[in-house]
Amino acid sequence: MKRISQSFSVPFHYDILFTVGVFNLENSCFATAVNSSPGVDIPKVLIVIDQGMLAHHDRLVSDIKAYSEKFASHFQLVGDPMEIAGGEPVKNDVIALEAILSSIDKLGVDRHSYVVAIGGGAVLDTVGFASSVAHRGIRHIRIPTTVLSQNDSGVGVKNGVNFFGKKNFLGVFDPPHAVINDPTFLTTLDNRDWRAGVAESIKVALVKDPIFFESIEQDAEAIVKRSLDVMQEQIYRCAELHVEHIRGGDPFEKGSSRPLDFGHWAAHKLEQITDFRMRHGEAVAVGIALDTTYSYLAGHLSEIDYLRVIRLIDKLGFQLFVTELKNLHGQGNQQDSLMDGLEEFREHLGGKLTIMLIDRIGHGFEVHEMDPDLIVKAINHLEWLSTKDAITSDRLLHK
Repeated sequence: MKRISQSFSVPFHYDILFTVGVFNLENSCFATAVNSSPGVDIPKVLIVIDQGMLAHHDRLVSDIKAYSEKFASHFQLVGDPMEIAGGEPVKNDVIALEAILSSIDKLGVDRHSYVVAIGGGAVLDTVGFASSVAHRGIRHIRIPTTVLSQNDSGVGVKNGVNFFGKKNFLGVFDPPHAVINDPTFLTTLDNRDWRAGVAESIKVALVKDPIFFESIEQDAEAIVKRSLDVMQEQIYRCAELHVEHIRGGDPFEKGSSRPLDFGHWAAHKLEQITDFRMRHGEAVAVGIALDTTYSYLAGHLSEIDYLRVIRLIDKLGFQLFVTELKNLHGQGNQQDSLMDGLEEFREHLGGKLTIMLIDRIGHGFEVHEMDPDLIVKAINHLEWLSTKDAITSDRLLHK
């Protein structure tokens, strides 16, 4: 037997930058982030924009063009910024993916160029996937424009699109060259998108940081009243916790553990069952409520901590229960089965099923099986809570 063994490591580094007015002519943040490789001419930049934003930021394209002229010594804008539809449907749209790849090809965007995505998480995912597979990887920069993408999905190392009716079935791990968070884009979000991203803050606080959870509790009213300062603080801490986790052990998810997906096995399935009428963050809030209730009913979580979690989710304006939770076994369409979400979650990770539960606020632990009867009890409990005054009551919870 002959053997050649090889081992090497590749360091990754990227900055998450926080700035106001990213395409202001006096703001060099973006121009500085786009730097050329040694011996390479001024890099080309292809920009792809979430179409839904332009109704609220109608000067964005002209601002980008003016900015590119001001900083022509830093980068070359190729063609007009490209527009694609936003929201989860874009991740199901092969035509949108092909259009991005076609532009990369026709405009000569190479491995020393940049593909820049401006938009919500679904657009960042789709554009990031396209840039990661074209020429085996083109540097990409993310400019997230929603709370959820600024504090969670936009700051990580994953890019993916939906396929075979499954969330993120096609995807790659490819760290961005840079992430630029600009709070200006948050001011035009509707209330659903403003609130939806906070679910990811609750999630990471529940499994990693009790002090952060307490701060969300204290700031809940200000968040509901759309305090931009409070939201920026929440985004910064949530993003910080996410990148700390990515840096800490298994950034490319080679194992079966994925603690930052607390509440997500049900959330991903709920998005699919509702034909993506539920925002990702809305589905995550219900998924967190379900797995927190499961943790409580299983005897892992105290009633005091359970009440704090449920009351916070409710106070922020999220639903605790949706009727689709009751669709446990598909009713004629196996893809509509909530319980299938557990197997799809296992498949997505590989290996054995690994689900994160909590035994106290700020501390998660893993289990490798879920009791179907207890899941049903948890769902019924949430349905009961959603129709009663128990959330604000000091009496013992219904069991």
